[in-house]
This record gives sequence, C-alpha cells and structure tokens, in this order.
Amino acid sequence: MSEPFAQYPYGAYPTPEPPHRRRGRHALGLTATAVVAAAVGAGAVVGLSHGSASGAGAAATSKEVLSTAQIASRVDPGIVDVTSTLGYQDATAKGTGIVLTSNGEILTNNHVINGATSVTVTDIANGKTYKATVVGYDESHDIAVLQLSGASGLTTATTGDSSTVAVGNKVVALGNAGGVDGTPAVAAGSVTGLNQSITASDESSGSSEQLSGLIETNADIQPGDSGGPLVNEHGQIIAIDTAASTNYQLGGNGGNGFGGFGGNGSSGSSGSSQEATTQGYAIPIDTALAVAKQIEAGQGTSTVHIGATAFLGLYIASSEGQTSGVTLAGAAQGTPAAAAGLAEGDVVTALNGQSVTSGTQIQDALISLHPGDKVSITWTDTSGQSHTATLSLTTGPSA
Repeated sequence: MSEPFAQYPYGAYPTPEPPHRRRGRHALGLTATAVVAAAVGAGAVVGLSHGSASGAGAAATSKEVLSTAQIASRVDPGIVDVTSTLGYQDATAKGTGIVLTSNGEILTNNHVINGATSVTVTDIANGKTYKATVVGYDESHDIAVLQLSGASGLTTATTGDSSTVAVGNKVVALGNAGGVDGTPAVAAGSVTGLNQSITASDESSGSSEQLSGLIETNADIQPGDSGGPLVNEHGQIIAIDTAASTNYQLGGNGGNGFGGFGGNGSSGSSGSSQEATTQGYAIPIDTALAVAKQIEAGQGTSTVHIGATAFLGLYIASSEGQTSGVTLAGAAQGTPAAAAGLAEGDVVTALNGQSVTSGTQIQDALISLHPGDKVSITWTDTSGQSHTATLSLTTGPSA
C-alpha cells in the first residue's frame, strides 16, 4: 500500500499532505492501510443539531438542484488555502479549510497542520493571506480549528445535514488540489458508501489512527484537497474531504492496492489491462462541527488538545517487528529530548511510568499535556544501560 513516512519528531505527527520539500524527507497522503470495511455502528458519530455549531455558516434548506459550476460559484468564497511550514522537516505542506466565522475561524483536517511550526491561510474570496494559530485539534477525528489573525468580514461557509446523505447522492469535492492555491479545483462524483472505516498510518513510527463513520465517494479527491468541502447538489457542505485510496483492477479480476494521495499499487500478471478507481473519504459535517464546537469551548479530553502543542523532540525509527519499547532515529536539536541525551538507537520504554511499545502510545501520552508540563521518560541506550529523566516539555509543532 503506502510508502513509509520519514521519521518525524514526536510532538510532530507526520503530515499526510505531500510537502514541497527543500531536502530529502518524505511524506505521503493519509491512506487506507487495510481493506476498507463498512463499520455500521463503529466509531459513533458525535451528535449535533443541524447547523448549530458556534460560528458555522447558516444551514441551507434550499432543494434547488445546482450545476457543478453553480455549486463552485456558491461555495468557493467560503474556502481557504492552508499552508503549513514544517520547520523540523524543512518543508511546506498544502491543504484546504472552510470558513466558520467572519472573523477567521477555520475548520480543516488535523493532518493538514500536523508538524506545522507556522501556518498561513489565504482566503479565496478576498485573496488576503493571514497568519493562523491552532486553537485545538482532535487526532481521533482528524479535525482542527484555526484562528486567523486580523481577519474580519470573511464570507462564511454554508453547511448542510450529513445525516440525510444517502448512497447515490451526487456530490462535488472542492479544494486546493495539487497545492497550487487560487481558485479551488472541482471534482464531481457521487456517494458510494456510508459509515466507512479506514486506518491513517505512519509505517515508519508505527503510529496510526482509526477513522470511522466516513462518507465514501468516487469524486477524484487529490493531494491538497484535505480539509476542503464535499458538497451536495444543493450547494450545502455535507462533509470534509480527508483521504483517498486507489483500487487497481487488472484484467477484470485480481487484487487491489491502497495508496495515499498520489500513491498507487497493483498486482496481477503482466500484460493485463489495468483500470484504476479512486475512493475518497470525508468526515460528515455534523461530526466535524461537533468536534469544532468542543474545541471552541476549550474542552480538552484524551483525544482533543487545546492550545499549543507539548513537544519532546523524539525522532521515531521504524517499529516493524519490534515488541518492546520504541526505537529512536534521534532527537531534534535544541529540544528536551536532545538535552537529556537521547540519541539514535536508544529505546524509549516508558513515559510517566507507563510502558510504551509504539509511536501511537507516545503521541497519545502527549495529547493532554502542554508546554511547561513535566514528563518522566525511561529509555535504554545502545550500550544497554537504563536511564530515567524528568523533562519539561517545550512548545512544538502542531499535533
């Protein structure tokens, strides 16, 4: 399926938006890493009364059927381009966002801002670029809320009701496809599944997130579309574009490959005809707005982080075949981990007295913490000697 991510510093979950790199680190799209299966009842959708999220655009009630061009004309002004500077990776990443309030509250995917040391947002309607701060994020739902600095009078998005979506409904995906910025790209399609589940995975670090309750579409969602709107034929936003995979049919039979944005895979005998179909996945707008409302209220949980991200500065090596501890690829210069002497080849065995065996567990342990908090870390160095130190967390990249 996917190519591996590079080893990124923990506190900085690798962004699945393809970055424009100045050096050799590699990032890939959010991917479906296992056969996507219907998950009716799995990953319960957070309830929210239609259109009631604080600051969200008024819910539309029109049943007028619009053309694709009409949909784009109505929805584009409520869309923004998101640029994340990934300082520890010497790269930038592109995504999309949706305007929730006229003073610049933006809804996007968490993975769009993963690893960002700074974020800028360009409003499609007025063409202005703003500095953005991360209000909060929820990795378990892949949702983040940004706040633009100095914004006013922005055109807000108009949301629909994702509980009414049905298989076969016509939809249009809009976003910053290819990271080229400017007028959002348009991809028309239909809903092909409901309540779908995928795994968003970093194969190098062993980190992964299960995303459930997703809307599946055959609209051609592309790199950079993440965080953008999936819109029904009435011009109402019914979901947030989040992931895509490609299924390769060879000779009318034979296997499938799952890849991230821009990824691919194939199997079968040489000389067979090959036909690729793309499945896109989107977070229902009711779910996204419920999470945004929680973030707006400052209600942190074991999965929802509010404010600045706590940072250790660990680079995680591949965990493939590893059954105990988490092997490091190094520590980012100038971070608490580096100051404590952690280095390439060391194996982290516990955080705050709790054993860790994967990058996911390290990530989860940091979600509820903030800069200035202290954490106890236990590791074994390359000579086999065990160490324990208490570190003060610093401010790091988003998520």
